[in-house]
Amino acid sequence: MPEDLIDKAIILLKQAHNAVALTGAGVSTESGIPDFSGKNGLWSRFDPYEYGTMGAFLADPEKVWRMLSSLVKIVDAEPNTGHKGMAVLEEKGLLTGIITQNIDGLHQKGGSRNVVEFHGSLDTFTCLSCGENYSLAHVRKYSLPPHCATCDAILKPDIIFYDERIPDMVFAKTQQMLASADLLLVAGTSCKVEPAARIPLHIHNKGGKIIEINKEPALNHLAAITLEGNFTTAINGIVDRLAK
Repeated sequence: MPEDLIDKAIILLKQAHNAVALTGAGVSTESGIPDFSGKNGLWSRFDPYEYGTMGAFLADPEKVWRMLSSLVKIVDAEPNTGHKGMAVLEEKGLLTGIITQNIDGLHQKGGSRNVVEFHGSLDTFTCLSCGENYSLAHVRKYSLPPHCATCDAILKPDIIFYDERIPDMVFAKTQQMLASADLLLVAGTSCKVEPAARIPLHIHNKGGKIIEINKEPALNHLAAITLEGNFTTAINGIVDRLAK
């Protein structure tokens, strides 16, 4: 990756008063988690409209858990050096927080502290019948699909299905994080899934700068700097140059 682009990215990060990151599936592929929409991804095996909606879950939760059973396995993945590098940027005060569309928890495992999980998390589960909440550790003690200990209904992971709204609390945290943001580091996302896809345009329209890290750049029309290639290569390059 060209060192001059890395240097320019570092300059923008240092100049920013409040730099925030927006991340997607591409930051986790190097941890062994295929992009859901990719060739070997989840949606190549399960129709997202048949298995990935709240309507489908309510109609037949056992069927949807055929898909969720394979999805839960991603929590065993380990953060890659890019995740850890973003935590370093936070420690250095060059990144104030991360808005992630991923549900794998790898940013937190990598050391990042201020993370908004825009599409929810596989770390907790809820009973839609009685409202009881359960941890992933509890769920993994039993066979799948997991049942509520109180009413025996099948539990739903606290992820956002395609036909669900983003929770108000998550929107509020996102807006708070973006309120004073003057730089957005976009990594590993095609910026096609609404409403997260609107975030780069929001930052651009209010005069903020955008740095994009992507194997297939999607924001050439908005980005001040585009680092085309692997997420880990770009973040490691930034962290290494900062250390020199």
